Amino acid sequence: MKYVGSIDQGTTSTRFMIFREDGSIASSAQKEHRQLYPRPGWVEHDAEEIWQNTAALIKEALEKAGLEGSDLSAIGITNQRETVVPFNRKTGRPVYNAIVWQDLRGEEYIKKLSKSLPESVVREHTGLLYSPYFSASKIRWILDNVPKVRALAENGDIVFGTMDSYLVARLTGCRAIVTDATNASRYMLMDIKTGEWDPEMLERTGIKASMLPDIVSSYGVIYGYTDPEGPLGAEVPVAGMLGDQQAALFGQACFSRGESKCTYGTGCFLLMNIGIDPCLSEHGLLTTVAYKAEGEPMCYALEGSVAVAGSLVQWARDQLHLVSTPQELDAAADTVPDNGGVYIVPAFSGLFAPYWRSDARGVIAGLTGYASRAHICRAVLEATAFQANDIFSAMEMDSGTSIKELKVDGGMTNSLPLMAFQADIMRVPVIRPVVVETTSLGAAYAAGLTAGVWKSREELKTQWKEQMRWLPTMDDKERANKVGFWNKAVRSTLGWMDSEKE
Repeated sequence: MKYVGSIDQGTTSTRFMIFREDGSIASSAQKEHRQLYPRPGWVEHDAEEIWQNTAALIKEALEKAGLEGSDLSAIGITNQRETVVPFNRKTGRPVYNAIVWQDLRGEEYIKKLSKSLPESVVREHTGLLYSPYFSASKIRWILDNVPKVRALAENGDIVFGTMDSYLVARLTGCRAIVTDATNASRYMLMDIKTGEWDPEMLERTGIKASMLPDIVSSYGVIYGYTDPEGPLGAEVPVAGMLGDQQAALFGQACFSRGESKCTYGTGCFLLMNIGIDPCLSEHGLLTTVAYKAEGEPMCYALEGSVAVAGSLVQWARDQLHLVSTPQELDAAADTVPDNGGVYIVPAFSGLFAPYWRSDARGVIAGLTGYASRAHICRAVLEATAFQANDIFSAMEMDSGTSIKELKVDGGMTNSLPLMAFQADIMRVPVIRPVVVETTSLGAAYAAGLTAGVWKSREELKTQWKEQMRWLPTMDDKERANKVGFWNKAVRSTLGWMDSEKE
């Protein structure tokens, strides 16, 4: 039996999983890390804490499986994207906290850049839109506001890496300073057509290529070997990397044009495979790299991102004390037939796709004396389904393709009322696979393909198995009514910060 290890470094936790060659899970270990909020709109992680967690989790999962590090054929990495950590090129140690993808501190720089560089140029070069979500404005903020880091960066001693790059450096003793094309495509600095750092975007932002990791393929190449003095205790090839949403697409075996998946985690991310032609969106979506196999053209995806999905459930639990567990929220939502007219738009840090309005802030709309705790619980779940549906509609318009079904994964797929409502509001079957940890599985698949554990993407397709399916049952009139009220609630969030300043 062959085994492949997979590091899934996420927004709220890190997981290490070991997969058998049949795609089944041999063992898993997971640990949360702290969320740091230095100021309103700022979100940071301690990258050293994340590395220590990762090292401990590798040892724990190996022990659970009764394996040694040398038993692993390869290791793959998947990670929260856009989050940037400046680390020392020689030691791999972080020199400043990681600035998380949700962080808004780059907003002022984005506004400044947009006055001299039209968004259409950014979209044509990078496939992205202007937003502090992407890595470039976070890097620029550090260079402009942290003199110690700026001086080291100018000397070529600092790498501004996404978490995949940082973890590869730590695992290999800095023998590999790389990021794959899927993660690089989230910097707002990569040429979406060539897969290289874009000279014009680098010049415009003042970020040097020497400050960035080298861009490599997602699989088909070994980036380096783990340090035998490290947590694996052996030289294991690090041989696959994908940003978390692309890893989920890969793990769902969405290798053909038009195949789509939606991951429900801290945020909510819907991706559609669009093949080797990087078509640009006209409806607020992003063009991103789906995966890059060594020796093959890049495969692209259209993507829509929702900032607040599972984190809204956490907010209802931790801030409102509405429930003590997600299961309790599901149970409460199930006691009522609908939301009682209550709509929650969780624009805590603005609205992402397809609106891209950083001036928006969250609302709870439609409250009456009739509304109960159960109605609010239901509205919390429905908020994610409505946001995903906005992206789904934009995706069909951009691609000119009618999406026939949606594969789903992530923690929130355990919410049966959410999945049933999602099928109703999208009017397509929603399908959950047997292995719902498709993000980790996708990274393992990438590494295993490189190491020869699996021979082809076609072989991986045969491993994918359906576990559960939800079919739409809501009539069109009721659906249209609900979507209409949702759109009205969204409109009420817009321009909130501007009106506050006035």
